Amino acid sequence: MSQSPDNIVEQVQKAGKNLSHPPLGKWHPELSGDMDLRVSRDGEWIHKGEPISREAIVKLFSTILRREEDGHYYLVTPVEKWRIQVEDTPLLAHSLTVEGSGEQQIMKLTTNVGETIEVGEEHPLEVGSYEESDQPRPIVRVRHGVDARLVTAAYYDLAEHVVEQTVDGKPVLGVFSHGNFYKIGQGG
Repeated sequence: MSQSPDNIVEQVQKAGKNLSHPPLGKWHPELSGDMDLRVSRDGEWIHKGEPISREAIVKLFSTILRREEDGHYYLVTPVEKWRIQVEDTPLLAHSLTVEGSGEQQIMKLTTNVGETIEVGEEHPLEVGSYEESDQPRPIVRVRHGVDARLVTAAYYDLAEHVVEQTVDGKPVLGVFSHGNFYKIGQGG
């Protein structure tokens, strides 16, 4: 089998018509090897040193990408599984919209592949930090262990909705979405 992007697209298309969410949980092929594909920190997908220019391929790859328990990322088809390199997160969340208000508000993030996800049980928000700089690292779970990192503009939009809550007797800053409270930092 070939590790070319076009070959992988062909395999996924043969597997089914619903390309927006292939049944990745049902596909368990043996490791085919390492693919010369890297996702840079700024969200660019680079194959053999060249950016993938076809948005449709990047969008499809985002639906067949899985992060496994070993911490590595894999492109998975019914018959192949290729390990790829990801510098930070494979997806970026570019814009944030909020519907409603208070504890029942719904926060929606749109990723760099055009998918809109709602922060909640299925797509939890977590704000950690980078070890080397202690800068915030806000991420939201997309699916199959894959996260999207909020870009600076989306993080600033998120900050506009921060409230303080008392958790275990201590003030905590965070945001609500779908009735869940997501910690952003320590309160005053």
